[in-house]
Amino acid sequence: MSSSVLMKRLWPLSKQRNWPLTFRQIKRGYAAPASAADKVEHTALYDFHVQHGGKIVNFGGYALPVQYADQGIAASHLHTRAHASIFDVSHMLQTYVRGKDAIECIESICTADIQNTPNANGSLTVFTNSAGCILDDLIVTRVNDKQLYVVSNAAMKQQDMALMEAAVAKRKAEGKDVSIEFLSPNDQSLIALQGPSSIKALANLTKANLQQLYFMTTIMAEVAGVNDCRITRCGYTGEDGVEISVPSSKIKHVTEALLQQTNGNVKMAGLGARDSLRLEAGLCLYGNDIDSKTTPIEGALAWLVAKRRRAELNFPGAEIIVNQLKSGVQKRRIGLKLSTAGKPPPARSGAHIYHNNVEINGPCHRFDK
Repeated sequence: MSSSVLMKRLWPLSKQRNWPLTFRQIKRGYAAPASAADKVEHTALYDFHVQHGGKIVNFGGYALPVQYADQGIAASHLHTRAHASIFDVSHMLQTYVRGKDAIECIESICTADIQNTPNANGSLTVFTNSAGCILDDLIVTRVNDKQLYVVSNAAMKQQDMALMEAAVAKRKAEGKDVSIEFLSPNDQSLIALQGPSSIKALANLTKANLQQLYFMTTIMAEVAGVNDCRITRCGYTGEDGVEISVPSSKIKHVTEALLQQTNGNVKMAGLGARDSLRLEAGLCLYGNDIDSKTTPIEGALAWLVAKRRRAELNFPGAEIIVNQLKSGVQKRRIGLKLSTAGKPPPARSGAHIYHNNVEINGPCHRFDK
């Protein structure tokens, strides 16, 4: 049993009786409210968040809303599941890798089969180290034969930048054709429009054929009169939706236009609901459910290690990971569901697991009802 535990699915939220405790726990996962003394960066939507009653916290060096005044985390969570919400995820690292050797370059540090991915399609993957452990999870989109669009975690930004830069520098030293561009939040913002009515809301603002925009595919399109927006059908909430990369000078305009789409019933949402949504959907959060001491196999993420890559063994820690696939592992991320008998309180991060009064493999790393 793994010390890193993630619920596959929470109880239906409409039936939970322990929300105040559960969501206070989620809030404690973020830093204290941001103050003037904090050295934090602002996204292009910072003033917009404040004006709309966003409760600002310091998250990974960025001032971002954990929730909004008009609804708490639980209400925001349910609204996303029923309608649509906008999350400011501009703190995420957006990167372009270009050149005829771009694919080989990025494949050298991750487990995806980018070579056989169709153009305009992407996949979730992981950066690994020589021990076969996960350095970060990310989405790599093959825009075309010579261009990749990468979105990785804000908390691991400096590490990921150094990792990709080193891979690019190595290939350049070998005379290969590859370059890298990191997009600054000052220039390019990213919002996630998530929920069952998200596509309906966006459809009124773009001429792009969203019915042909399938999961993990991407297009460049005009949105609310703004050119050069990248729309990718994905998002880390378990709901249908898109992530939209927009020039920062126009992000407020696009966000306001989406909020005006009454047919989609769109509202703003904060980091608290984003965390509870991904947790309910059983989606990993790096640093909580997987980390630099967890291999993809231990993290129950074997599906991220592409078949061709397993055969070629040409990514960091490949032999260790393939051996685990063949021989098994001593620990694995699993989901546990508390019994309803006696209405037990929700387990907390760090809770110990017992079977017949015998502790099993130490404390949980992350465990929520």
